[in-house]
Amino acid sequence: MTLARTRLVALTAAVITSLMVLAGQPALAQHTANPLSEAFDRAAAAHDVPRDLLVALGYAETHLDGHNGEPSASGGYGVMHLVSNPTNKSLEQAAELTGQPVAKLRKDDAANILGGAAVLRAHADKLGLDEAARDDIGRWYQAVAAYGNATSPELSRLYADAVYESLGLGLQARGVTVAPQEVTADRGALADARDLNAQATVASADYPPAAWVAANSGNYTASSRESSYNIDRVIIHVTQGSYAGTISWFQNPSANVSAHYVIKSSNGAVTQMVRDKDIAWHAGNWTYNTRSIGIEHEGWVDDASWFTDAMYRASAALTKHLCDKYGIPKTRTGIIGHNEVPGATHTDPGRHWNWTTFMNYVNGGGGTPTWTTTVDNSSSGFTASANWGTSAYSSQRHGTDYRFAEPVAASDPAWYSAAIPSAGTYRVEVWYPSDPGYNSSAPYIVAAAGGNQTVYVDQRSGGGAWRSIGTFSLNAGTQNVVGVSRWTSGTGLVIADAVRISRV
Repeated sequence: MTLARTRLVALTAAVITSLMVLAGQPALAQHTANPLSEAFDRAAAAHDVPRDLLVALGYAETHLDGHNGEPSASGGYGVMHLVSNPTNKSLEQAAELTGQPVAKLRKDDAANILGGAAVLRAHADKLGLDEAARDDIGRWYQAVAAYGNATSPELSRLYADAVYESLGLGLQARGVTVAPQEVTADRGALADARDLNAQATVASADYPPAAWVAANSGNYTASSRESSYNIDRVIIHVTQGSYAGTISWFQNPSANVSAHYVIKSSNGAVTQMVRDKDIAWHAGNWTYNTRSIGIEHEGWVDDASWFTDAMYRASAALTKHLCDKYGIPKTRTGIIGHNEVPGATHTDPGRHWNWTTFMNYVNGGGGTPTWTTTVDNSSSGFTASANWGTSAYSSQRHGTDYRFAEPVAASDPAWYSAAIPSAGTYRVEVWYPSDPGYNSSAPYIVAAAGGNQTVYVDQRSGGGAWRSIGTFSLNAGTQNVVGVSRWTSGTGLVIADAVRISRV
């Protein structure tokens, strides 16, 4: 069978990138000695698995955190999320392949990574990947999808895409580094699966910005709210697992659990799985199930890295919509955490969830600037390569003109430099002219204090005005603060016009 080959590039903001690496540079792991990094090196060599791919898979699952051997919501353990549940026995498979005890695979990072490599290699062998094929990271795409054990082709694609997105942007977590690299992914039959990352997907009837992927009918109760029950609460959850994994778990008849909505960490994408009128099984309390809407957020309660500004903003927009629709007060009486449900045994959303930021967004607050600066593409603080053209075509431009470039599988960012007066929290807004021929997913890179963060903006609409892409912690000093990258799978010209940075 001829494999469908598709250029796969960065779509998420969850990874921390080093964007000055040239396209085509060998994908060498630039890392210092670190037990976790060394464990990936050994496991990859032992099972002839691409090291960077193995890291990216673990990052997509857990951000490389073993969570002290505690299981995910779907029964997954360790850095590589080796699973033991009625429909996925990758933990037991890893034990058989490596000879390691299950107990050690659950808690020991090195053993768990070795087990993950063994399971991934077994999927590659089943697909018939020979030695030459294994040298091409793109040829592992279907093996990665099989590792995720998703319940449908569209979820298999969502899962594998998240892994390959990390390869495209690069990542750095817990002392482990993967350099950004150009990868051509062989999706095979999954190329025809519905792309849940695409703009044109099946929309939710209750909340059109969300995609619709139905939970298994055995995981919720069909109802006719608000005729049968009044909806007066929104309950905030954390998935204890990945976005794709959670969606797949709610489709699994063994789960006996669901939520109305699931939100992705990196870019705030929303998927609805249970209609508002129906009763999701999320609160652990039947009375609260009947009266509430449950929103799951990708991540783990003990790891703050999952709680991005994009997630907060997307969740706040959804929560505001629900409160307005059902007359729920936009207070901590109407919006509660899972841990606040009577009789709750869960601790989510946990101490890392920033209720102040979230509730401020729900109520339309953005903070009052105490300092602000604007950098236009004609300002001295703007730099871009000769690949960026100049245009005054659109009347929605900021200033006399703006810059444009074709999307490519390389970063080649246009940068906006600013003199940040002091370390602190800053709101970043962008201005661009919009046009149907402009990019559907333009990557804006913010050089935040903890590492680069990327936010994707649809430049086909919403132009001619300041648009906030989030609040970020910035270091003091004169530096490149915001970049516009050409590395995107979105279609249309990438536009770089102006940015505004404000202390809040």
